[in-house]
Amino acid sequence: MSGILYLADGTAFTGKGFGARATRVGELVFNTSMTGYQKILTDPSYKGQIINMTYPLIGNYGINETDNESEDIHAFGLVAKDIAFHPSNNRSVMTIDEWLLRRNVPGVWDVDTRMITKKIRDEGTVKSVISTEGIDFAEAKRLCDGSALRQDWMKEAGTKRRFRVEGAGYRVAVLDFGIKTSILRALSGRGLDLHVFPYGSTAEEILAIDPDGVFLSNGPGDPATAREGVETTRALLGKLPLFGICMGHQILALAAGGRTYKMKYGHRGGNHGVRDAAAGRSAITSQNHGFAVDEQSLPACGMIVTHRNLNDGTVEGMRHESLPAFSVQYHPEASPGPNDSAYLFDRFLELMKGGESAWQKTAR
Repeated sequence: MSGILYLADGTAFTGKGFGARATRVGELVFNTSMTGYQKILTDPSYKGQIINMTYPLIGNYGINETDNESEDIHAFGLVAKDIAFHPSNNRSVMTIDEWLLRRNVPGVWDVDTRMITKKIRDEGTVKSVISTEGIDFAEAKRLCDGSALRQDWMKEAGTKRRFRVEGAGYRVAVLDFGIKTSILRALSGRGLDLHVFPYGSTAEEILAIDPDGVFLSNGPGDPATAREGVETTRALLGKLPLFGICMGHQILALAAGGRTYKMKYGHRGGNHGVRDAAAGRSAITSQNHGFAVDEQSLPACGMIVTHRNLNDGTVEGMRHESLPAFSVQYHPEASPGPNDSAYLFDRFLELMKGGESAWQKTAR
């Protein structure tokens, strides 16, 4: 099965196809992780995107039954240098080829992923067509030119109905923009009683359960299009402790009166250095975002930068100067090595436990 990757600027790559016979139009991005392709593909934050993996061999440990971050593959396609069709791992239940076929997701391999990565790095993320259906470049161009990229995927990436993950501890309302299973696991592992609300839930609906805190989840798309989520968060700000991750971090900034912007090519991978100024330490983090918080907009809305990316200096964390609200851009629930960032979930717990005095303590 042949495969092609066509970029909106006319650049085209011919390779071999795997997975499903399908054609998809999406935003082409690159990910620098050396492992974790199953978690990446099932992360709802990748909805609408075609992922180019920089690590040269994908699929070598197969697909297992426990590493999914959601019930389905959200990425629109996968691009790799080489694919392992005979994985070796005691947990493997199928190959990545079989998995993508079952989920109707196309993949292209045996292409120059280094060249693709350098192009994205130099020119930015770009609309692209991935196809394993034998279409030619002329048809790919027609599809690419005639398709618009959605920016509001967070409105449908998460749950469609409210559900609960029972716990004996503090009651937490989770606003779902496309939450990862591992985030729910990190919260419930601390005994929290989780009530997960779908996108569009109002502040009144959330306050009706009398929560001790609110968690704002990760998710795909442009945060500026999540108007309902921003309005709900704005109405909750100052009423009870708030903790946001990734999209939730950006939503919190907008709710406070700040701004966000689209990055040239974003941060996606498991090896991004972040400095925590308050704690006086750095961590290797897992990241997946194409938008960032505009630091220049934060002082006027009472937000203070707490974490900074060590590669480009962008905002990776913030807190409100007087209200119990904080957030990080990266994923503390992920494990790119040690669990350097798990303390953030404990900080949220302490904040709900001790009220304002605990907030002042965690702010230092």
